[in-house]
Amino acid sequence: CIFGLGAPEDYLSMSVDLKTGMELVRNKLLARLVDMQYERNDIDFHRGVFRVRGDRVEIYPSYEEERAVRIDFFGDQVEAVSKFDPLRGVVTDSLKRITIYPASHYVADRKTLEDAVKSISDELKERIDYFRNENKLIEAQRIEERTNFDLEMMLELGYCNG
Repeated sequence: CIFGLGAPEDYLSMSVDLKTGMELVRNKLLARLVDMQYERNDIDFHRGVFRVRGDRVEIYPSYEEERAVRIDFFGDQVEAVSKFDPLRGVVTDSLKRITIYPASHYVADRKTLEDAVKSISDELKERIDYFRNENKLIEAQRIEERTNFDLEMMLELGYCNG
């Protein structure tokens, strides 16, 4: 990692290419957006969020200042891709294709994430044993609870606030 950011190859590998006419199951796109650390919020639409309205998925990329992306589906096919003004809802550009990048630079593929969780769990056991051997039971309980919560968040969401 450079400057504390995630690996550039992980960031690029987590992006998703969308093309008009391509076959794509909408629910797979939604799951992929969550993996890319976008938050689903059908009410408060802001950067780093996506929302779903029927056969339409709208994504407000975290790297965009004034434009969001609209993906219209017809069954399992991408019918249209466009950029729009999120305040007015007006389409500004019709596109043939677009690449959506992760909402955060701190993304990792599932295997890397699972390896990290295993490593953290192993170290947690060592720390709990240390505190118990030192008769610091409150510290052992505190580190176990907090770390297990963070690990659960990492497995569910792909990240934790730490």
